[in-house]
Amino acid sequence: MSKPVLILGAGSDIARALGHELAAAGHDLYLAGRHPEELEKDARDLQLRYSINARGMFFDALDFDSHQTFYESLEPGPYGLVLAFGLLGEEDQARKTRKHWEKIIHTNYTGCISILTIAANHLEQAGEGFILGISSVAGDRGRKANYVYGSAKAGLSTFLSGLRNRLHSKGVRVITVKPGFVRTRMTRDMDLPARLTASPEQAARDIFKAIIKQKEIVYTRWMWRWIMLVIKCIPERVFKRMSI
Repeated sequence: MSKPVLILGAGSDIARALGHELAAAGHDLYLAGRHPEELEKDARDLQLRYSINARGMFFDALDFDSHQTFYESLEPGPYGLVLAFGLLGEEDQARKTRKHWEKIIHTNYTGCISILTIAANHLEQAGEGFILGISSVAGDRGRKANYVYGSAKAGLSTFLSGLRNRLHSKGVRVITVKPGFVRTRMTRDMDLPARLTASPEQAARDIFKAIIKQKEIVYTRWMWRWIMLVIKCIPERVFKRMSI
């Protein structure tokens, strides 16, 4: 395998599109997620299309105790890691039940920290490679519509920032991706504004360019950087009265 990349949450729409970008560039792939049979089909398709090696495998973000063994079973070890799993959840349910908000927090934050810590230690020893985490613009400022999800993504973005600071001198790049609206299975029941919404393929192209151009923080689509800058600048006394 040549500079293999591990994609966690490889069954997501963005991850599938990114898999094609990486495979077309010659990267071998580990496709990991909760449905390994489907991922193995994706792996075979990528192998035929791009003449690379690919494997589908099982990974559970919430089974923290399995993460060390899972990562160390990858041979050769990954050159890069793409963290693409996540759970939007239901904000109304999160306000009512501990079980639901715990699942949102553990999927979008605790599970990420668990596997990223393990990967960071290995890549630091190797002295090369990259970590790319898909966070969200929802983490830039808390909104009543999704503040449980947003708080977890804010924590993930901060963790990635710390990893970037830690690993910069070790030859390991850390990239934070902050998507805005993307047309995926996770958002299929939402009424999204067309001009602000990316397809999974658009998001994947932005992410791949960030890897190639060695960017550190990337918004997709590009206008979300400026939208969130405006939102973050709104005074709290005004923002708390708004419905956005």
